[in-house]
Amino acid sequence: MNEEYDVIVLGTGLKECILSGLLSVDGHKVLHMDRNDYYGGASSSLSLNQLWKRFRGDDKPPESLGSSKEYNVDMIPKFMMANGALVRVLIHTNVTKYLNFKAVDGSFVYNKSKIHKVPATDVEALKSPLMGLFEKRRARKLFIYVQDYEDNDPKSHEGLDLTKVTARDLIQKYGLEDNTVDFIGHAVALHRDDSYLDEPGLDFVKRMKLYAESLARFEGGSPYIYPLYGLGELPQAFARLSAVYGGTYMLNKPECKYFSTLKRINNVVMGLQVEFDENGKAIGVTSEGETAKCKKVVCDPSYMPDKVQKVGRVARAICIMSHPIPNTSDSHSAQVILPQKQLGRKSDMYLFCCSYTHNVAPQGKYVAFVSAEAETDQPEVELKPGIDLLGSVDETFFDIYDVYKPTNKEDDDNCFISTSYDASTHFESTVQDVLAMYHKITGKEVDLTVDLSSASAAAGE
Repeated sequence: MNEEYDVIVLGTGLKECILSGLLSVDGHKVLHMDRNDYYGGASSSLSLNQLWKRFRGDDKPPESLGSSKEYNVDMIPKFMMANGALVRVLIHTNVTKYLNFKAVDGSFVYNKSKIHKVPATDVEALKSPLMGLFEKRRARKLFIYVQDYEDNDPKSHEGLDLTKVTARDLIQKYGLEDNTVDFIGHAVALHRDDSYLDEPGLDFVKRMKLYAESLARFEGGSPYIYPLYGLGELPQAFARLSAVYGGTYMLNKPECKYFSTLKRINNVVMGLQVEFDENGKAIGVTSEGETAKCKKVVCDPSYMPDKVQKVGRVARAICIMSHPIPNTSDSHSAQVILPQKQLGRKSDMYLFCCSYTHNVAPQGKYVAFVSAEAETDQPEVELKPGIDLLGSVDETFFDIYDVYKPTNKEDDDNCFISTSYDASTHFESTVQDVLAMYHKITGKEVDLTVDLSSASAAAGE
């Protein structure tokens, strides 16, 4: 291990593994280490026995739930937009050859106490029960504007400079009702709260276009795809990629410690031992008496607790069921977004469901997640509106985890720390963090102009 690397990556969470793969492909010499003996970190996949051990201690799961090894329960479940940034990264790095994807059956929104399919095009808008006749016509005009909008074609802008005109002003031009704005903004454009309304409308329009284009990609019931056997396959696929390009992986480093040579945290040695020079810049990592030198360190928040701050929490319920989510057209895999206004909350709530058709559970079993930014200390109470939509549940596990953001200045210490995973059940915010980190590390942008036809997904059953 006594070598010099361009980058040492600590933790094998999805963000860290994507960065490791991207940097390796880019020609950087990478060493990747983890204190655990498995890939994934906070975004790992668990068997039923592992899930039980984590939440129920030494109790054994009932036999009625089926074989433990047939479960792949993702701790941070997120669907991928078929034309989204993560799929583009997968194609750019050729990681698609290690993975098999399947289209997600349904995309839904909770509106006026009911679950509805999300309309994403002008044709779907006219069919949707979410709106009355005249509102459908108004919404259809907005969808046509979005579908026709092109950055480099001023005629398609209809006189609007979307770098200055806010999303609220754009929406008001079409006279849409609050309920319509609610499902378009949160379930199509995938904004997590209403702050987008007062920001430039260009991002709002691009998000709507991405949803519609992703929906058309596989002509299924949703714009999303998901790997067979769950997201646990993703970190391992990027690990393989990194290894192909010369990256070195070291798991199960239980004696790895974290501290700065300048100061310890409350005199307690924690996590991985990152070495700093007299100017406070990271210069290497020590583990089990050996030091690997490096120019930069990349890690998740748990590896550098004195360089991050807590910015919130995520509450979630993990549910095992024997049926699909009711009122989702018997979808074996689905997302349901509950916009904040529908629940009187400050941010959205999300339902995620996957099943045996994606090989994440035994035949006839479904795994559902209800997640939201925690606004109280009672996840059982706070998540009840989402859990009530699931129908009968075989088992439920409740959990709250902290969300951290880095507070350091990367130029000062050469440490690049990811942000914790948010409550959303799609990858768009997660991959934006990865791309921003890559730019900070390398000074370059990832080329996402790829041939999307080189990635495919099986249609839902």
